[in-house]
Amino acid sequence: MTTAILFGTFFVLIAIGVPIGIALGTASLAAIAYIPFLNFDLYGLGLISGMDSFTLIAVVLFTVAGNIMSQGGISRRLVAVADHLFGRAPGDLGTVTIIACLFFAAISGTGSATVAAIGLAMIPALVDRGYDRAYSAAMVASAGGLGVMIPPSVVMIVYAVAAGVSVTALFLAGVLPGLVVALTLIVYNISQRRLIAGDLPLPARHDWREKIRVLNQAKLALLMPLVVLGGIYAGIVTPTESSAVAVVYALIVSVFVYRELPLSRLPGMLLESALLVSAVLVIIGASVAFGRIIALEQIPLALAQFVTEVTQNRYVVIMAAIVLLLIVGTFLETLAAIVILTPVLLPVLTRLGVDPVHFGIIMIVALAIGFVTPPLGANLFMAAQVGQISFDKVARRILPWVITMIVALLIIAFVPWLSLGLPRLLLDYGP
Repeated sequence: MTTAILFGTFFVLIAIGVPIGIALGTASLAAIAYIPFLNFDLYGLGLISGMDSFTLIAVVLFTVAGNIMSQGGISRRLVAVADHLFGRAPGDLGTVTIIACLFFAAISGTGSATVAAIGLAMIPALVDRGYDRAYSAAMVASAGGLGVMIPPSVVMIVYAVAAGVSVTALFLAGVLPGLVVALTLIVYNISQRRLIAGDLPLPARHDWREKIRVLNQAKLALLMPLVVLGGIYAGIVTPTESSAVAVVYALIVSVFVYRELPLSRLPGMLLESALLVSAVLVIIGASVAFGRIIALEQIPLALAQFVTEVTQNRYVVIMAAIVLLLIVGTFLETLAAIVILTPVLLPVLTRLGVDPVHFGIIMIVALAIGFVTPPLGANLFMAAQVGQISFDKVARRILPWVITMIVALLIIAFVPWLSLGLPRLLLDYGP
């Protein structure tokens, strides 16, 4: 009965449009009120302990860093480099857009920041090059999902906290899967570009001097992922400390070197980042009490026993988990889905021999597809806004991109080496 109250209250509140954090908290309080041996202190303790995590400081600081980069000239220079190096490749500016998202993802750590920063620069350019506006917005929304797949990633940090795994191992595990997703998106765009605009001329060829000039102008922007990630993998800073390095580096480059970010705009940017992150932290805190009730009711154990009684085939269970994650990602915010579903699904998968880091990458990629799937589709809303097009038009063009990303997800899920190869090579992780 407690389980029915907990999940019933939660889904009813979500269905009527109550914010995720409030729905989690209300459902937890309703379940606590029903259980005679619990009192409401459990919820208060869960709320505070969920937010009182040193690791979660990285969520705040990477959000600030992404905001600074998008407004301080760093993202624009990354786009220019991608255009000069890959602008005449098959798929031309579409390939450039996806690679620019890949570059920016390696710094920003969030999907929405990637869509906003790259979309503002690239969607008008794509339209000028002959691409359909809705197609262009759908492409940017899909490639923006790389923001949570390529390290450093805010979503990876939250999963690491929820699952109790190494953030560094998870960062390394995300590199090759992120490249796989980017490659599949590029291949799809190439096939479509030839169909819809194959007769349009390629952009002017840049000579090597021009390429060197653009690379020189963007050298500090290109150094940023090396500084941030290099410090982590060299053992100089922790992933949490690296988020502070990212903020300081972005601030120095944007304010004092590029001089495109006046100091007077910083208070407004910090307030904007704080408002965005505060909602995330409330969800995380509320989900801890929610997760404790799930644990008290032994829901993960019961689910694990049920699944293992039905089948012992790990691949069947992985497929079932992927389907569940794709459905949940359509309706539930990604960070909330991670903190709710990790304690439920992870024991089932690990019992069947699935590595928790590998499953973390599967979960993150599957939920990232939810970024571009209506009705939630946060990246779709952002792409529609920056692309100055209605949400409905973008949503109608997103299905092929979703299918393309699902193909990449299946490759990642059933080739564990893509996730575990680098952690085992560089960290001596696992067996």
